[in-house]
Amino acid sequence: MKISFDIDCTPQEARAFFGLPDLQPLHDVYLDRMKSAMTEGITPADWERMMRTWAPGIAGGFEQWQKLFAAGMNAATGGKASKG
Repeated sequence: MKISFDIDCTPQEARAFFGLPDLQPLHDVYLDRMKSAMTEGITPADWERMMRTWAPGIAGGFEQWQKLFAAGMNAATGGKASKG
């Protein structure tokens, strides 16, 4: 036996029914900030703040690639790459 239900409701009504929070005000604030960033442009202070935030992750990722490459070279040369 197969039973199916068709529920006609908006996404907002479905979220309210399942007890999910209403994030529309947060979404509106985010869109306003994105619009202002697009119209006003990104200032040098914004670039500096982004680079400081991203730099630790970028540097750590580069170190991981170096270690991976060195391990691959050691495996390919039978350990002779680390001696030279």
